[in-house]
Amino acid sequence: METVQQCLRSLADSDATAIKFGDLTWTWREYVAGAGARAGAIGPMLAPDRPPHVGVLLAGTPENAFALAASALAGYVAVGINVTRRGRALADDILRADCQVLLTDSEHLPLLDGLSLPGVRTIDTDGAEWRRAVAERPARLEHPREVAAADPFMLIFTSGTSGTPKAVQVSNLMVVFSGAALCDRFAVTAADTCYLSMPMFHSNAILGGYAVALCSGAAMALAPRFSAGGFLADVRRYGATYMNYVGKPLAYILRTPERPDDADNPLRVAFGNEASDRDIDAFARRFGTTVWDGFGSTEAAVIITRESGTPPGSIGVPWDGVAVYDRATRTECPRAEFDEHGRVTNLDEAVGELVNTLGAGHFGGYYNDPAATRERLDGGMYWSGDLAYRDRDGYVYLAGRTSDWLRVDGENLAAGVVENVLVRHPAVSQAAVYGVPAPDVGDDLVAALVLHDGGSLTPASFEEFLAAQADLSPKAWPRYVRIAGELPTTATNKVLKRELVREGTAFADPCWIREERGRRYGVRT
Repeated sequence: METVQQCLRSLADSDATAIKFGDLTWTWREYVAGAGARAGAIGPMLAPDRPPHVGVLLAGTPENAFALAASALAGYVAVGINVTRRGRALADDILRADCQVLLTDSEHLPLLDGLSLPGVRTIDTDGAEWRRAVAERPARLEHPREVAAADPFMLIFTSGTSGTPKAVQVSNLMVVFSGAALCDRFAVTAADTCYLSMPMFHSNAILGGYAVALCSGAAMALAPRFSAGGFLADVRRYGATYMNYVGKPLAYILRTPERPDDADNPLRVAFGNEASDRDIDAFARRFGTTVWDGFGSTEAAVIITRESGTPPGSIGVPWDGVAVYDRATRTECPRAEFDEHGRVTNLDEAVGELVNTLGAGHFGGYYNDPAATRERLDGGMYWSGDLAYRDRDGYVYLAGRTSDWLRVDGENLAAGVVENVLVRHPAVSQAAVYGVPAPDVGDDLVAALVLHDGGSLTPASFEEFLAAQADLSPKAWPRYVRIAGELPTTATNKVLKRELVREGTAFADPCWIREERGRRYGVRT
């Protein structure tokens, strides 16, 4: 099977559980039938001379799951709309994606107040009119459009951490391919339950969660939104054996109080990306599960997977064609050289941009944005915007985004490298490093730190910690240390560096300042 449509049809007569949500459940038979009725209700609303795009402005609810299946069965395209967007930005996303219909609910309907959405029909899925329209429709569509593997299943916006979000065309083939591969890797079957708590407008939830249930016939346990405090209770309640994550959820969960029976749960596998080595190990130990952390963008053009023996700090081995290139010279960067302390001695040469030299990979282009697509596919290669370097054995180490390449006292520094060192401190839960203009030239480093609950850090102990990190360049000692209660993040738990950069050093959080040419920190007054 190569399409979501075909996968759903194969499950249409199954009485195994498809959705668990609170005390409610639906079988696959009921799920496919309910999606078919919804597709029948939406079909007449779509003008044939416009793109068949249906926006979904919903949290991780059954209605959201029904909307995805309805789009697949009818052959139109679902558009995941970020529920954290507001005002003009939200309207721009909906209009740029050419949505004819927008599905929302009573919780999110107020977000549309005052917005100009010409040509968009808004449906309140909590309303009596929608329930009546669905009830009047048959469970099976009479003449659905047959979908091809290369056809888009969804438009999914990028997270927007480095600029305006762009709508990625995610093909049916990509969804089925990802789901089948993960089912095979983790032996997920119809007897499993997949815990889906990541936002369903993001690729991680679709490719790492929804697709796994779809390709195995496993149940989906839905959470409207991620909750660190509610995570373990949900896993036990639903009998969840598999979960997906993106960003920092493992770190958030690990900040909750540890209990002696935490490992008494059914979870076998946690699959996701962007967790630190420390959090991967701590989560696996505390909850008695396997954590498999990989790397992949929404565009799915650069994929890197961890293997047994992956060195600490590395995100794993790249797929064929994935390399690190110098964008200016269009040549591959030399491999990193390490000194006896583990410090990269040729960082300037070794750090470059992660690329797919074979082309677009599974990337189908950005919808309605040919300029952004051309920039990504410059010169026939896919340029990710992520900085990285490789060791002699080919393992990849992230160094941040291209905007995270900083210059301090004439030396180039990658923010991601410094962040990886800072989170080694046992009191530090999260670290974000960014640059502010130095008084003379170049950048001063600011380290925004979030501490574990109950964690303690003083200027003196921080100085001692930095001095003990033999692989940390002396110029990578932050000039400013910000002790933050939390960091600004996207809905997918990725740090919004641009918000930190915008604030610069004008923040109210406690701050330490390192003396200009020394190693001592003093409290800012």
